[in-house]
Amino acid sequence: MKNYKLKVGVLLSSALMMVAVSCSDEFLDVPATGALAEAQLTTLAGLEASLIAAYSQVNGRGNRLASPSNWVWGSIRGGDANKGTDPGDFSTINPIQRFEINAASGEVGSKWNADYEGIARANNVLRLMANKAADVTVADEARISAQAKFLRAHYYFELKRDYGNTPYVDETVDYGSGLEEVSNTQDLYPFIEADLKFAIANLPAVPSQVGRINSWGAKALLAKVYLYQKKYAEAKTLFDDVIANGVTSKGDKYGLVANYGDMYRGANDNHKESVWVYQAAANTGSTANANPEFDLNYPYNGGPAGCCGFFQPSFTFANSFRTDANGLPLLDGSYNAPANRVKNDMGILSFDPLKPSENVFTPDAGPLDPRIDHTIGRRDLPYLDWGNHPGAAWIRNQPNGGPYTPKKYIYQRAEIGKFQDGSSWTAGYTGMNFMMIRFADVLLMAAEVEVEVGSLEKARDYVNMIRTRAMNSNLKTGGVDAANYKIGLYTTPFASAAAARSAVRFERKLELGMEGHRFYDLVRWDIIQSEMDAYFALDGSILTAALGGAKYTDKYKFVPIPQDQIDLVGPEILIQNPGF
Repeated sequence: MKNYKLKVGVLLSSALMMVAVSCSDEFLDVPATGALAEAQLTTLAGLEASLIAAYSQVNGRGNRLASPSNWVWGSIRGGDANKGTDPGDFSTINPIQRFEINAASGEVGSKWNADYEGIARANNVLRLMANKAADVTVADEARISAQAKFLRAHYYFELKRDYGNTPYVDETVDYGSGLEEVSNTQDLYPFIEADLKFAIANLPAVPSQVGRINSWGAKALLAKVYLYQKKYAEAKTLFDDVIANGVTSKGDKYGLVANYGDMYRGANDNHKESVWVYQAAANTGSTANANPEFDLNYPYNGGPAGCCGFFQPSFTFANSFRTDANGLPLLDGSYNAPANRVKNDMGILSFDPLKPSENVFTPDAGPLDPRIDHTIGRRDLPYLDWGNHPGAAWIRNQPNGGPYTPKKYIYQRAEIGKFQDGSSWTAGYTGMNFMMIRFADVLLMAAEVEVEVGSLEKARDYVNMIRTRAMNSNLKTGGVDAANYKIGLYTTPFASAAAARSAVRFERKLELGMEGHRFYDLVRWDIIQSEMDAYFALDGSILTAALGGAKYTDKYKFVPIPQDQIDLVGPEILIQNPGF
């Protein structure tokens, strides 16, 4: 399968030379070992296998910076988290978090290559379908093609958000006939919309197998695509339909899981909050079937996996969970003021009997949204079922990443060998699915739309639904709350569209934190500069070696087009993003 980049198709000069010098072409009739003829792939079984290959690319196939969680591109760039660990470990992430990456960086090409590989696989399904075998019915063709087009739309949407416009290639391009130069001057959104509309029209509400995309997931993604373009009326129609009528791949009606933390447990995979989900399985004989999303992103030197200390929640993000006397967030940004900052154990040893005065840690006693302790590992509080978080003992390098550890999508001790796969170099592979769109995300996107069309009360209803679930998810220890949890509802109408907008946007930060959304949200809201300035002002002043002097500038709202791709066809064909 070609991983076409800009020049679509490759002239195989060595093969041409072999043909030119041979006195007979009989050797060409010998089939390649392990190869499948096209006739085998155009059967129903062959098409289904090709479609599975297109699905499998969603997780990036071992490329950590191409993963659908966007833990680097969405969360670290958005200030939810710092890279963490040691400065020299996976050091190519350092310039990404500092907004200093350039077009020659290999990491710039990692997401690009993985998404175009996914597009190639989806296009391959559609190309094979043109010569479908007799056992492929009209219904089969519609069902398989719809899934392939949904996946192609997903990959192009990922490219659009990261790089802006990129070359568009579909199944009609004959990339085996020679060198075809493809530019990036076309807007990707019309193509993405067309694929998703086809998918919606041809996908079942409940698919034949759990894990395959259904029409509701396609509607949710199309509504999200509309939202990014500020097509609020079109987005509202779809969001209303998904919220009122949507069902999971199991046929259950969408809803909020009663306890916030239960969403991230393997035994609950494909629960009623699952809208568009990447499937994973552990202990199948190959970690290729497991979820590689966060294999580096566990506490260091203890607890689950014991490696490798990446993806540490930021000070700014932790402070965002501070609430006022009514249990509401501090929407004015005062959560980063010294009096409101969450107390932590930065610079304090976990335990050293020779230096008892250095072990003193005073836990935070102020009011906090309980979602902080479902999202962030904090000292002396329960870390799932691994016992209390010991603090610095689980941190690889506090001065480089801070005192916190991630907590979502971390396997429990009880899940070892069930939803955790220890057959590779790390114990960090899991059988837990990753939710790319979950129902709370849909509700909050719908709330955004309601604000923009003037339905402030409907937006307040949606936000309060999210907050009500959070109220019921307090972390307990010994039968009592583990911290001073205080969360309330918005009990009076929003004073203005601006006030409603602020509340909805902050709720996304709290609800969806560390799930790869933040940077993309800030860019589309056009508030990225002020938010990143506040993040660097605090986190950069504490983690001076990692973040000191770093600053966001507007050219970084998109990743640069990989320089090696431009070199293939020239800068007049593939246009670099401004500023690079």
